Amino acid sequence: MSEIAEEEEHNCDCPPEGLPAWLATFADLMSLLMCFFVLLLSFAEMDALKYKMVVKSLDDAFGVQREVAANAIPKGTSIIAQEFSPGEPRPTPLKEVRQDTIDETRDALKVKMDAEDVAKQQAKEIAEEAEAFKKALEGEIAEGLIDIETESNRIVIRIREKGSFPSGDAKLNSAFLPIINKISEVLAKTGGQIAVAGHTDNIPINTPRYRSNWELSTSRAASVVHELLNSGDMPTERFVLEGYADTQPLTTNDTAENRAKNRRVEIIIVKAPILDGVTKSIKALNEKFNAVEGEVTKN
Repeated sequence: MSEIAEEEEHNCDCPPEGLPAWLATFADLMSLLMCFFVLLLSFAEMDALKYKMVVKSLDDAFGVQREVAANAIPKGTSIIAQEFSPGEPRPTPLKEVRQDTIDETRDALKVKMDAEDVAKQQAKEIAEEAEAFKKALEGEIAEGLIDIETESNRIVIRIREKGSFPSGDAKLNSAFLPIINKISEVLAKTGGQIAVAGHTDNIPINTPRYRSNWELSTSRAASVVHELLNSGDMPTERFVLEGYADTQPLTTNDTAENRAKNRRVEIIIVKAPILDGVTKSIKALNEKFNAVEGEVTKN
């Protein structure tokens, strides 16, 4: 009986003991494929922070200890201080944060920069106004009755004695009045102080009406001022009357031609000095800056 049982056991269709041989090969193949795709995924995108976190987790898993975590934000260091921590930001009490110079140079720099801009603007305005006078008095300039010049911050309209005043008298000739009216029309469109100055030559004068060249030069300037004010377009506060007699000649008085050049009435349009239009005094500037710096806002 035992022999028959052994023969039936050997003849049965039973699988061999243990795992099949192909399963080991399949398991190796799957492991290799998984590693391959993990590598592909890891090289697809490199994130330094995530990489450090992965490294840290592996270090902790294998028992490697670090004093500083790999994903910690680095602190600033320098040669002077090896240990540094960022300061706590605090709101400033000023309305604005600006770079500034010391008090001694701040005002000087401001005045210098502003003065350059004002000087350029003023020079442009003076040139335009002088051109307007030349255009309005083109004929009179060609005849030698009027001269127009610009000097720094002023425009000088020079009225020659020729055709304007009788010799030794301060009464304007009636034929010259239309010229004064032209000057008045342009003056009304300009700004600035107006100085009217009379000048004579060095030949002494002594008449029942004019005791000296001082009275003659001043009276001629006054006649021009009165005529300019007749239109009523300009306030009297703009005018200044001056008489210089023979103290400010344009040329020498050695010839009749030169003396005729010196006998004149000048209408001078004086613009405000550059620094007057630039800024306030140094004291006012300091007060202004101190007031701004002293204001504290609530945050």
